[in-house]
Amino acid sequence: MGEKEQHYVQQAFDTNWVAPLGPNVTGFEADIAEYLDNGVHATALSSGTAALHMGLILLGVGPGDEVLCQSFTFSASANPIAYLGARPVFIDSEKDTWNISPDLLEEAILAGIRKGNKPKAIIAVHLYGMPYKVKEIQRLSEQYDIPVLEDSAEALGSTYHGVKCGSFGDIAILSFNGNKIITTSGGGALVSKNRSFTEEALFLATQARENEIHYQHEKIGYNYRMSNVLAGIGRGQMSVLEDRVKARRNNHEFYYKELASNPEISFLTESHGYFSNRWLTCIQTSSYEMRENIRLALLEQNIESRPLWKPMHLQPVFKNEISFIDGVSNDLFDRGLCLPSGSNLEMEDLERIAFVIKKCLI
Repeated sequence: MGEKEQHYVQQAFDTNWVAPLGPNVTGFEADIAEYLDNGVHATALSSGTAALHMGLILLGVGPGDEVLCQSFTFSASANPIAYLGARPVFIDSEKDTWNISPDLLEEAILAGIRKGNKPKAIIAVHLYGMPYKVKEIQRLSEQYDIPVLEDSAEALGSTYHGVKCGSFGDIAILSFNGNKIITTSGGGALVSKNRSFTEEALFLATQARENEIHYQHEKIGYNYRMSNVLAGIGRGQMSVLEDRVKARRNNHEFYYKELASNPEISFLTESHGYFSNRWLTCIQTSSYEMRENIRLALLEQNIESRPLWKPMHLQPVFKNEISFIDGVSNDLFDRGLCLPSGSNLEMEDLERIAFVIKKCLI
């Protein structure tokens, strides 16, 4: 937490605005839109998953539709596809950013078209804060007229050629879960340059109540709105977002300086025009055995680390879904490790972590 959250939360209590509406909610939405710039509008919701669900609904996804989804991601990117009775088609990653492969994406698009089931949407994720290949994905989106739902849950504060992540897709989503770079405890937002999308998201997220004196409902709605109390936390967090990005990037720079020279370790690097918030610092080791040696050595010292995301095409719940895989994400999962990356890590914490890892590399 920063210094301003309590002010906005106390304001919510003082004015008795604790419901899923109020000045903090509208203020937080304005803060998000101002930060992202690029002509976007925002609707604050109860979670990033809720925002993905809303986004797919707004893009017209329904039962039997196919949605192209990055495989190397957290399950929240894919679960909302199933909520709607649609089918995910999982796409492997490319090696430069670890994000959705444009080559495999086009292969999947053409396969869907050939069988008469043109994909309804593309879910592309900025994984671990690293922007995906925006230019290439946008080209495919425009060429085949398939909208992009940009999952920027891990990438608030990241940029692609100077433009903030969260402003590229037809619709984008943000997450403010407790593990994200800023948090509202639980929460998210749907973002779009198309105001009709954010307005419809607001309508659906408030139980789709029509503008009548009585309770009138002509569409299925959802209880997905963010509360005024949590939005107050968000307003305070927005004021320290740049500090949080700086802290995460400092963590990464320390780890890189200490470990990158060892041939057993490699890092995900930024190409020209890519700026990552370094939400998590991730390493790729020389083998599964080396990854486990490091992870268990850290655990023995009560230091938590975690393997990279297990790809969706390897998850039992999605074992029967179509996938276009060339082995990149399998390899990342086998050899990759997320290191402690919290914004409040002290230098002595970082030095202790690096010391344990270096002992494994001798």
